[in-house]
Amino acid sequence: MGFLTRWLFAFVLLAATFNPTQYNYVQWVRDYGSQNLSVAVLSGLLLTVGYVIYLRATLRSIGGLGMTLVLAIVAAVIWVLHDIGFIDLAQPGMNVWLGLVALSLVLGIGLSWSHVRRALSGQADMDDVDG
Repeated sequence: MGFLTRWLFAFVLLAATFNPTQYNYVQWVRDYGSQNLSVAVLSGLLLTVGYVIYLRATLRSIGGLGMTLVLAIVAAVIWVLHDIGFIDLAQPGMNVWLGLVALSLVLGIGLSWSHVRRALSGQADMDDVDG
């Protein structure tokens, strides 16, 4: 359940920032940000804190190469699903949602990787050890 929760929060963070509907931070700021500048700035800062937490943890646990590999695997899965006719990539909105799922999987795996490695190897990361 831990990974699912981490992935879900990553997905919500990304989707709250941008998605193909009108209900996202970017669209809201374009339409109403000048009328509610203080709320727009506060919301933007809260989203930024979420990104810093996820990106820092992901970079520390799997690094840039790991992020690239996870994204490549997710892209290959999407390619296979497209080839067997399970998904249609002709719809721009669907492509944005697939991109959000792919990026959130990278962030969710990055945030969960230390837990997975500890469970598989029995070794704690240096960051996990209290000194």
